[in-house]
Amino acid sequence: MIRDDALEALPVRAALPALNHALADDGAAVLVAPPGTGKTTLVPLVLAGLVGGGPARRVLVAEPRRIAARAAARRMAWLLGQDVGEDIGFTVRGERVVGRRARVEVVTTGVLLQRLQRDQELPGVDVVVLDECHERHLDADTAAAFLLDVRGTLRPELRLLAASATTDAQGWARLLGGAPVVEAEGVSHPVEVVWAPPARPVRPPHGMRVDPALLAHTASVVRRALAERPGDVLCFLPGLGEIARVAGLLGDLGAVDVLQVHGRAPAAVQDAVLSPGARRRVVLATSVAESSLTVPGVRVVVDAGLAREPRVDHARGLSGLTTVRSSRAAGRQRAGRAGREAPGVVYRCWAEAEDVRLPPFPAPEIKVADLTAFALQAACWGDPEASGLALLDPPPGGAMAAARQVLTAVGAVDPRGRATRRGTRLVRGGLHPRLGRALLDTSGAAAEVVALLSEEVPRSYGDDLSAALRTARRGGDAYAARWRAEVRRLRAVAAERGGRNGTGGVPEDDGARGDGLVGRAVALAFPERVARLEGGSYLMASGTRAELGEGSALRGTPWIVVAVADRPAGSGHARVRLAAPVEEDVAREAAAALRTEEEEVRWAEGDVLAQRVERLGAIGLTVRPLKDPPPGLVREALLEGLRREGLGLLRWSPEAVALRQRLAFLRLRRGEPWPDVSDGALHAHVAQWLEPELGRARRRADLARIDAGQALARLLPWASGEAARLDELAPERITVPSGSRIRVDYGDPERPVLAVKLQEMFGLDSSPVLAGVPVLVHLLSPAGRPAAVTADLASFWREGYRAVRAELRGRYPRHPWPEDPAAAEPTRHTKARPRR
Repeated sequence: MIRDDALEALPVRAALPALNHALADDGAAVLVAPPGTGKTTLVPLVLAGLVGGGPARRVLVAEPRRIAARAAARRMAWLLGQDVGEDIGFTVRGERVVGRRARVEVVTTGVLLQRLQRDQELPGVDVVVLDECHERHLDADTAAAFLLDVRGTLRPELRLLAASATTDAQGWARLLGGAPVVEAEGVSHPVEVVWAPPARPVRPPHGMRVDPALLAHTASVVRRALAERPGDVLCFLPGLGEIARVAGLLGDLGAVDVLQVHGRAPAAVQDAVLSPGARRRVVLATSVAESSLTVPGVRVVVDAGLAREPRVDHARGLSGLTTVRSSRAAGRQRAGRAGREAPGVVYRCWAEAEDVRLPPFPAPEIKVADLTAFALQAACWGDPEASGLALLDPPPGGAMAAARQVLTAVGAVDPRGRATRRGTRLVRGGLHPRLGRALLDTSGAAAEVVALLSEEVPRSYGDDLSAALRTARRGGDAYAARWRAEVRRLRAVAAERGGRNGTGGVPEDDGARGDGLVGRAVALAFPERVARLEGGSYLMASGTRAELGEGSALRGTPWIVVAVADRPAGSGHARVRLAAPVEEDVAREAAAALRTEEEEVRWAEGDVLAQRVERLGAIGLTVRPLKDPPPGLVREALLEGLRREGLGLLRWSPEAVALRQRLAFLRLRRGEPWPDVSDGALHAHVAQWLEPELGRARRRADLARIDAGQALARLLPWASGEAARLDELAPERITVPSGSRIRVDYGDPERPVLAVKLQEMFGLDSSPVLAGVPVLVHLLSPAGRPAAVTADLASFWREGYRAVRAELRGRYPRHPWPEDPAAAEPTRHTKARPRR
């Protein structure tokens, strides 16, 4: 019997006429309705004609989570006074309860994608409802894009409704081709906000890790809420592990029931949460309770302020869920759960000042998640670049390129990005491409291992996947039960697809060869994560180093393959969460696409290193000397040596050093066509001055034999004829009045220096000039020690000479010290030896 009283109480009823009108006129609409208004339960019943007297239609409702799909189906069946499997059914991965006359079927978005890939027309379906669009799950965005494609090309009569508690309504309306937006008012009560930050700072979340101090604080806030406020308490935590930990801290609440709600909770627990209890309850839940589930009796919300979102660490080739601060939108959504039935209160486990720094909305998965499965969906849909899909946010180019590399490696797409037969089999079987490869390439024998990899393994199972498999086989916990159901499903998928060899038979997993099979399966799924022990840590084929935890049973294993890893805060290495031992030959086979053998010629340890290297990705397998390396590679190695260690590797005679300094002086004073001889310029134009000597060199010793001065001479401006003026503009030596030829020091390109004995400059009334620059003259005593420095010799004779003469003539009486040096005879000798 239909429960009319419950149906009448649902606030969305007031919006039904506008919604029916919008769908009739436009075929598509956006419904915005707060949680608890009946958008998930009443609207599909009305669209199917099961209540309200409308025409009979078949309605498909897509939910982002399995728990929400089951709960919605049960609630709709209860409203009709039926059991699930009559007019209402549901299908989730591994479970299908749908009767022959079902008019409403609730599915997960993943199941919807599989159906669209099998038959794009969705025969027999009249209306598709995409629920909880605001969560921006990747499967939901993809399904919406595919459905819009179907409406535009194959089924213009297919009606499409995007429904959400809070969403970018106008964005979805534009995406649906200008569809009308219908808003339903909810019944909400005031919710008081209590800021309850920890007394001491806690470490921010990183990877999957949450500071235990925050969880202990959250448990204490739950106890405080129970003492201060009436009604049931709904506490939001990021994941299963945190829920279990807080439940343990609340184990002595006495007359209060503690229930744990998450995507893997048993059906009995889900039913208990969705029905009012005789005793007071504390419901510990993930974000599934934000909008997908309505928990009756809640008057208090405790929000730990965290959420789990997918992330990809492209630098390390790791992907998975990570713990982040929840958005302000999620905070509003969670708080609203306390005001569904009466005035309520939300305790927020952070300071009010922090709230404004939180992100306004959760990040769309398409921007942050691993896009491998999405890229395969697009390829099987016929749009490998996803450029023709109607998406609110385009996929990032880098993430799509990385996804295509994975798909190519597992054989799911061809070099042009088009789906192969294997890719089509993977996507229709609802398998992630990586896990699908492991299942198909073992002819289904690895179903048990793939089932383990399909869902987060409890940490209590340890980090050794082989041991975790044995624990699951003998386990009696809820995880083991779900695992066994998934194993059955995977064996059925493999049998349906005929295994790798098309035999149709799928063997049971062989426990006797379990460890070897585990390693092989993981290596097939994650070939870039095969890793070899090197220097206390493991080097993965991807180039990332990973470390095992203290006490790991895998320590010392020569080869492992990493199934799950994260990156600890402040560490450059990944931390292994789950791995399996693997034999080297299996690692080589699974990662064969990453194997390379190349001639490696490089500068290392101060000389040219030439060798033939076989690698598995970044892992070096074998190294053999290379007797006759290609000259081009040798040349590049020598250039690298010159860049690293400098041009001092060449032979720099005093004449070569002087030539470089003279050229640097002319470049500074005259510019073109005089060459730039700085280190950077010489490295940049090495072909102009160091060939052919460099082409004949093979090792460091050969560089040391190259005459740098002879090579530099090639840079002189011969073509313009200016090179002939080198000795005029920047002579190596200058003839002074005594007749001596004195070397000019060009070490400072700003001003050349001439160091000469003072008596040899008598009779010269002005300083020498080179390229328009007066030379800086260092006047030396007869013993060769500096006596004076001047760039204006005439001024020195007039003003400075007298003091120098007074100081030195008593010390050197045998040398001439005339009164008028500008008119005196220059000499290299003492008074006793006249000038010749």
